[in-house]
Amino acid sequence: MPGWDVLTFDCYGTLVDWEGGIAAALSGRARRDGVELDVPEVLRAYAEVEPRVQRERFRPYRDVLARAAVEVGRRMGWALDLGEAAFLAESLASWPLFRDTNPALQRFAAAGIELGILSNVDNDLIAGTVRQFAVPFGFMVTAEDVGSYKPAPGHFEAAARRIRGRRWLHVAQSWFHDVEPAVALGIPVAWVNRRGEAEGGSARPVTVVPDLGVLGDWLGLPSPSAR
Repeated sequence: MPGWDVLTFDCYGTLVDWEGGIAAALSGRARRDGVELDVPEVLRAYAEVEPRVQRERFRPYRDVLARAAVEVGRRMGWALDLGEAAFLAESLASWPLFRDTNPALQRFAAAGIELGILSNVDNDLIAGTVRQFAVPFGFMVTAEDVGSYKPAPGHFEAAARRIRGRRWLHVAQSWFHDVEPAVALGIPVAWVNRRGEAEGGSARPVTVVPDLGVLGDWLGLPSPSAR
């Protein structure tokens, strides 16, 4: 198994429980309006709506979140004004990390691996999330930086310029946003398949793991208790 100099991560869905964060924010706000949402249905709708909004044209992620929230609300029979929908972006900094995230990040950093984030988000929004991480990241590439959203290649191309030929593994949960486009560009990918999903296409990740702790084992890193 080759060693790796750099690990890059998708943030929301891989390090951060975006589904839990979105569900809590939308359900809580709908309840204030006297509407009870079916959470699995909401998440299915959101996963369909957000990429469509991103494809329309490039707009800040705050706007993407608001427009997606309005459309999801419409589908659920909940009338939500675009201006009112700003609450979803404001909630982002409180979306929780997965329990394995910080222990794994500490393990990767202790091994001397540089860490980066490639995320479909605005810089000011991810700044709130970064405060939850137990270790610093060497670099971040955001949608605001590159003017596009994954699965467009902008994030990966910008990261490649920063990494400059070092041994690089991209770590991500989303097949659509990360696994397929990264593999198509020749970037090795570790698929963090937290939900036990079937592979979505012909892309072949170099490993499939259920969480970041198992990824650390696959990388051959000392366990936290061994240090």
